[in-house]
Amino acid sequence: MGVGGAALSQLLPGSRDPLGMLADDRYLGVVNPRHFAPKAKRVIFLCMAGGPSQLETFDYKPALQRLDGTTMPESYTKGMPIAQLQGKPLKCLGARATFARHGESGQMVSSFLPHIASVADDIAVVRSMVTEQINHDPAHTFMNTGSLVSGRPSMGAWTNYGLGSMGSDLPGFVVLTSVGGRNPQPIAARQWSSGFLPSRLQGVEFHSKGDAVHYVASPPGVSSERQEDVIAAVRDLNRLRDEQTHDPEIESRIAQYELAFRMQTSVPGLMDVSDEPQDVLDMYGAVPGDGSYASNCLLARRLAERGVRFIQLYHRGWDHHGGLNQYMGVCSKYCDQPTAALISDLKRRGMLDDTLIIWGGEFGRTPMSQGGGKDPGRDHHIKGFSMFLAGGGIRGGVSHGATDELGYSAVEDLVHVRDLHATMLRLLGIDHERLSVPFQGLDMKLTGVEKARVVGELLA
Repeated sequence: MGVGGAALSQLLPGSRDPLGMLADDRYLGVVNPRHFAPKAKRVIFLCMAGGPSQLETFDYKPALQRLDGTTMPESYTKGMPIAQLQGKPLKCLGARATFARHGESGQMVSSFLPHIASVADDIAVVRSMVTEQINHDPAHTFMNTGSLVSGRPSMGAWTNYGLGSMGSDLPGFVVLTSVGGRNPQPIAARQWSSGFLPSRLQGVEFHSKGDAVHYVASPPGVSSERQEDVIAAVRDLNRLRDEQTHDPEIESRIAQYELAFRMQTSVPGLMDVSDEPQDVLDMYGAVPGDGSYASNCLLARRLAERGVRFIQLYHRGWDHHGGLNQYMGVCSKYCDQPTAALISDLKRRGMLDDTLIIWGGEFGRTPMSQGGGKDPGRDHHIKGFSMFLAGGGIRGGVSHGATDELGYSAVEDLVHVRDLHATMLRLLGIDHERLSVPFQGLDMKLTGVEKARVVGELLA
């Protein structure tokens, strides 16, 4: 029956494309219809790369303030994973910010984030995040793929595999990067990889300076008509090869060539934000063509309007091992206003209701100080940190979970990275247990084989 079934499968419609990824302009995804009624159509993930301190943003700890400069109680840290502070004297470091309640909900937000504080009633703050990797690159890998193993599909690729594209002239998954702050860690392109899923699902990095996408523009002296002839010829050759090999990846290659050709006309107009009204540019703090996080937030809104399913922004510079007060000020100046502007802009355009926004880093920072001098820093921390979500079916104005009184460990309503992924998929109308692909003898999922839960307390 195994051999007969394999032979029969080759005769069935769509059998040459077991992942459902035919080279069609409007691939509809494998979750069609949805498992649940969706609350969100798209995701904008705002990654503060380097790991912003929860103790200078959303996690107010008056007890830590009182113990500033004293020895950290060993009961908190004995046997716990510590990165660069291992074997060193551990001193408490109180917040380098003041906190106040904001909005009708009374959300506690620090003085470093006055603009995000202005949209406090639109965001749900999770103060009990936990992750499993304490160094940057593996922590990004875990946050993006739900796995410690490099090469697994990223959450953007999983989302597009499940739901498909909403447009035909742009990729379904776009990545934008910016830099500014202390010690900007590099971000590898494998963080938006499609892994074992078809390559057409991988993220495409757009550049806000120079050519938006490398190698997409026509060579000098080549007209669009001539370029179209070349694409048609390559497509025909690829299809001849596909008839011989029945390789689904060839269909992906055909689709990517054709998408690149359509992008030649769609991307330049998209990336030129100079046609935005001045009041919109001022709201974001964006300067056309400057490559800043502010311009990328504005581009994220334009990408969302054009039907991009998953948009991921990285701002590199939040790795504050020293100069915490100085560089929290620098990074907040870059990221606070544009983040709030994106939320407000989507809201006034009626798009926030079906756009899920996620803000946070790959981990948090320790309540202990690192380095000396007048402006010390904080080390990496995985036992408890903060993120926030907004829009797309999220209850605004709520706070979820808590860390202990010194902000070391999450102790109430813990939210694991896998729970974040499960919640994101649920809001998109996907059951995280049912979105899987057979690979190397296992049914692979974004949330892995471990137990993950949807954080229902965050849902509207």
